[in-house]
Amino acid sequence: MTTQRSDATTRTAQSTGTGAATPETAPPLGDTGGPIGTGSRGTRVLGLATLAGIALAAYLALVSSPDDESMGDVVRIIYIHVPIVVVAYVGCMITTLGSVMYLWKKSRWWDVTAAASAEIAMVTTALTLVIGMCWARPTWGVWWVWDARLTSTAMLLLLLLGYLAVRRIPATSGTRSKRAAIVGVLLLPNVIIVNRSVTWWRSLHQDTTILNTLQPKIHGDMAFALYLAIPVALLMFAWLLVHRWRLAWLEEEVLDHDLDQAITDRRAEAGFDVRPSDLRPTIADLGEASS
Repeated sequence: MTTQRSDATTRTAQSTGTGAATPETAPPLGDTGGPIGTGSRGTRVLGLATLAGIALAAYLALVSSPDDESMGDVVRIIYIHVPIVVVAYVGCMITTLGSVMYLWKKSRWWDVTAAASAEIAMVTTALTLVIGMCWARPTWGVWWVWDARLTSTAMLLLLLLGYLAVRRIPATSGTRSKRAAIVGVLLLPNVIIVNRSVTWWRSLHQDTTILNTLQPKIHGDMAFALYLAIPVALLMFAWLLVHRWRLAWLEEEVLDHDLDQAITDRRAEAGFDVRPSDLRPTIADLGEASS
């Protein structure tokens, strides 16, 4: 899916309610050096590689790998559950990194990166809980218990939802980004709590499976299928992140363009001479004043 430029808004803005033509209009979309679409040749190659990896991982998980001696076919949930957890962790880490860098550099690039990564992390964290419940029912006999790992993961999901909610609060771009970044910084400490909860507190959840090199709990074809599924999931994350980042950048450009155009129209109605070069500093000043 790509987004094409359009001159319709420029032609429309050249007339006002009094019939007077504006001297100049806001700069067209895509002239800020950002992407002009959500896809590219690179993303298509990455998408095809992801699909091929998913197909291979699915074959190994469902056909090639053996059943577990105690859990039987239920163990196959691990080939989805663990990679999704890894993606959720990575998404939260990138959001925290982007939030810290935005607070330091006031960089729009980092702000958009943090927001795009947070959306993917929110979805994968929710999937982590759902898939975990599907695994808990046949192994623990219940869908949900207030276990340390499950409870801390639920808290992580609420924090991600809070981060995304803060980004929807009406405010100037700089104020909104600053508020969200403060919440985003809290994600990484919560990820550490989730990861270490089994060790720090008594928990029904099993201990580390894939990172326990001294006493590994998975071997042979099962280990190979799981270790392949994790990088495939990360490939999928990278593909989703690139597309969501491009879409978020374009959304920001549309908002800036609409605001520029509105200011142009109002100044033209008031009889002021408007130049496009006057508009961008005005928007930048708003962002600086909010921060």
